[in-house]
Amino acid sequence: MSEAGTPVQDHSALLDEEYWKKLCPGLHVVDRASVGNLQTIGLDDASAAAIQTQLVREGYIHAPQVEWGIDFAPLADAVSTLVSRRIPPPFAYIYDEFWLVFYKLHNVFQALLGPSYKVLPDFWIWHVDPKTAESGWQPHRDKGWFALFEDGSPKALTVWLPLTQATPLNGCMYIVPADRDPTYGTENDKEWKFQFSDIRALPADPGDLFIWNQAVLHWGSHSSPRAPHPRISMAFEFQRGDIEPYNKPLIEPLTFLTFEQRLKLVCKQILQYRHMYPLDPDLEAFARKTIGA
Repeated sequence: MSEAGTPVQDHSALLDEEYWKKLCPGLHVVDRASVGNLQTIGLDDASAAAIQTQLVREGYIHAPQVEWGIDFAPLADAVSTLVSRRIPPPFAYIYDEFWLVFYKLHNVFQALLGPSYKVLPDFWIWHVDPKTAESGWQPHRDKGWFALFEDGSPKALTVWLPLTQATPLNGCMYIVPADRDPTYGTENDKEWKFQFSDIRALPADPGDLFIWNQAVLHWGSHSSPRAPHPRISMAFEFQRGDIEPYNKPLIEPLTFLTFEQRLKLVCKQILQYRHMYPLDPDLEAFARKTIGA
C-alpha cells in the first residue's frame, strides 16, 4: 500500500484531470484505450437461473475466483493513496479501472435485471482501517421489502467486491440469509427477529463477486487491531429499467462517462452519505458547488 502523502489543502485541485493522473499514474482517467477490447463475463442460461433462484431463496450470491482479467492490487493501492491525502475513497471512481469492473458484468445484469437495466447513482468505496478500529456500515437493508416483486425477485441489486482480502478481523461482510430472516420481504422488515446463529460471515479474496438484493439484511463488521491490513472494497447499485428510478440521474449501461460527469457523481455520493461519513466543511462546500447544489 502507498505511504502517507500530503493532505489536499486546496480542493480546487480535484477539478484538474492532471492532478488525478499524477496522483495514481498507474491508472487512467477517461482514456478509452484503457478499456480496450472489453470482454464481458459470460453467463449461460443455467447459471443465470441458478443465481436467480438463490437471490430469491437466500437474497445473495457469492462467486469466488471470477475470471476478471483485472489486477485488483493497483485499485486497492489507489484507494490507499486517496486516504493518505484525506480524499474520500469514492473519488477513486474518477479512474477508468473502477468502472471497468462493472462494465464486465453487463451480461450478468442483463440476465438478472432485464435488458433495459440501469446503473443507479449510488456507489461507495470503503477503506476500513484496523489501526483505528474502523468498521463497515451498520446493519441495514439497502432499500427494503419494496425493492422486491411479489415473487421475491429483485427490482434492484447491489454488487460488492473486496479489493483486498476481507476477513472477520478486518471487517468482512455479514448477512442474514433471506430464508433465515422472519421479517425479510415484509412491511415489518425494520423489526429484526432472526436468530444470531443464522448470521453468516462472508470472508473473501480480492475480486470475489457478491451480489445481493436490496431487501436482505447485511453489514460490515468492526475491525480488530490484530488485522494485518485494511479491508478495501467497492460497491455499486443497479435497478431494472421498467420501474420508476430509485435515484437520479440513472446511467445507461456501458456509458463511458466524462471526467466532469464522474466528478459530479462522486460529489453526489459524499453528500448523500454524509450522515455516515461527516464531511470537512470546505469539502462539503466544494461538493455542493461542483454539482450546483
